[in-house]
Amino acid sequence: MSTTLIHTTELSPEQRATLNERLGGELQDCGSHFRIRHSDALDHAALEALRAELHLDINTLPADFNPASVGLLITDMDSTLISIECVDEIADFVGVKPQVAAITEAAMRGEIDFEASLRQRVALLEGLSTSALQQVYDERLRLNPGAETLVDGLKARGIKLALVSGGFTFFTDRLKARLGLDFTLANVLAAKDGKLLGSVEGAIVGAEAKAIYLTALCHELEIHPTQVVAVGDGANDLKMLAVAGLGVAYHAKPAVRTQADAALHHRGLDAVLDMLWSGENS
Repeated sequence: MSTTLIHTTELSPEQRATLNERLGGELQDCGSHFRIRHSDALDHAALEALRAELHLDINTLPADFNPASVGLLITDMDSTLISIECVDEIADFVGVKPQVAAITEAAMRGEIDFEASLRQRVALLEGLSTSALQQVYDERLRLNPGAETLVDGLKARGIKLALVSGGFTFFTDRLKARLGLDFTLANVLAAKDGKLLGSVEGAIVGAEAKAIYLTALCHELEIHPTQVVAVGDGANDLKMLAVAGLGVAYHAKPAVRTQADAALHHRGLDAVLDMLWSGENS
């Protein structure tokens, strides 16, 4: 049997009829969402078509995913936990945001190498005062909808939360303190005398590093990768999503939506909690 989630609190009679026709089974109202237990799983193309037709987030959980066993959620930062790409906003202070944003977009679609693209983007920031980083945090950085509800829900369930980013420690450190996150990993912007040097210290946190970090945290927490939920939006998240027991594409690029176990395109981050639902923790 398969379990399919419909991430909405209300369904029209037409939507109910369509879901019953395509999936069979009986709709269960779980408060924050609906779910259906059914025998025939939809393939990815059929599921995408149903999502598009009903304008809803609809996800079938992997057969071997056990929500009750989850011990860790690991999420990307830029355009996932937060609404901006920090490097693009920093670049605005030196007048090169359009150029940097174009490189970021291509990297997130997987069209160019992430690590090389990050070095290219950071090089354009050379000479900028580090005070611009605080301005970006204070004036432009916003949590994506549902982020705080997700964090609170994870804490209530005793699930650890890790933030891993191809962005920068300046932002992950502040979010860790603000939200009470358990773990963070990101790139360090090199600076001297209050100015950015246009480089990153040490190895870059890219796709491979994110997946390795997930595995390392599993060892530390003494859990299996199948007990991890990973959330991301870009191509550099794909390896991490693949290792996790449940990989969630959040308002993601098409290539990520295609390869992830689940996708959220309409709802906020709080909808991830639907995937961890049980009668006891609703």
